[in-house]
Amino acid sequence: MAVKAGKDTGVQTGTPYDDVLRTLLNDCRQLVIQLVNEVFGENYTGEEEVVFSPNEHFLNQQDGGEDKRITDTTFSIIGTKIGKYLLECQTNPDSSMLVRIFEYSTQVALDESKISGDTLEVVIPNCAILFLRSTRNTPEQMHIRFQFREEYFTYDIPVIKMQQYTLEDLLRKNLLFLLPFYIFTYDRKLQEYNTDEGKLSALKTEYQMIMTHLNNLEYHEQLSTYYKKTIVEMTEKVVDNLTAGYANIRKEVRTVMGGKILEYEAKTILRQGEQKGKLQERQRNEKELAQMVKNLMANLGWTAEQTFNNLGLSREARENILKNM
Repeated sequence: MAVKAGKDTGVQTGTPYDDVLRTLLNDCRQLVIQLVNEVFGENYTGEEEVVFSPNEHFLNQQDGGEDKRITDTTFSIIGTKIGKYLLECQTNPDSSMLVRIFEYSTQVALDESKISGDTLEVVIPNCAILFLRSTRNTPEQMHIRFQFREEYFTYDIPVIKMQQYTLEDLLRKNLLFLLPFYIFTYDRKLQEYNTDEGKLSALKTEYQMIMTHLNNLEYHEQLSTYYKKTIVEMTEKVVDNLTAGYANIRKEVRTVMGGKILEYEAKTILRQGEQKGKLQERQRNEKELAQMVKNLMANLGWTAEQTFNNLGLSREARENILKNM
């Protein structure tokens, strides 16, 4: 998957989105567990160990030579059971991806095979494809069909369509692994959002919501500072590459993700009021928080309950906000 550099592209590489996927897998490996649960219907707790397979594989070619491939998207999740997975990322829907998946998965299976008596045992990893772009014709699954003598076996490969997820979906399902790619849900509207101040403001509000959510998780020690920093940096990298020709979007999203716009998050406002202990100060903070909730509801179309849940607010905080709305 190659991306052509355009004007003002910053630090683009030839495969920026592949690089982001690999960085997330290697540096924030626990986050992939929830994605595996989502895609394969697993029920991992998130506490399991994620172990990567050796990333260098040599594929035998028809001319007798060997072709070295780097496949650092193959991993195992080790808990009460062991599952093996292969996750690939593709910008545009492309069935030729199946060839690469077949090569990778069978080579990984062969590399980790074992011989028991007169039997060779191989395990094909569970494979999935993340399509950053998709159309109405993009399938829910892709397939590899094996024929052995007169029998056929079809291997189903789930397709993850980034453009099918709303921000609410990602936050509610805790799919933090996909957050850096969220800008792709606006892929066909970038020109429109780049020039329309109202829509640009709504997009900025969504990224403020992302930062608020990450800050809340960090505050409650449900997300490490390192993981949060990596998610933010990878988000900036994806945005920089996809919006290379849309300076307004790049500027606004980068400002938000850098924390210059969102100077506080919900819990910070509440803590400031509690620490100062003055009735007048608490009331002012509660009004600020109420205004923040109203802005999120107006820009994202959420109900008050959805907004409260996404901010992780207590019952007392919710009651105080409602009094100020």
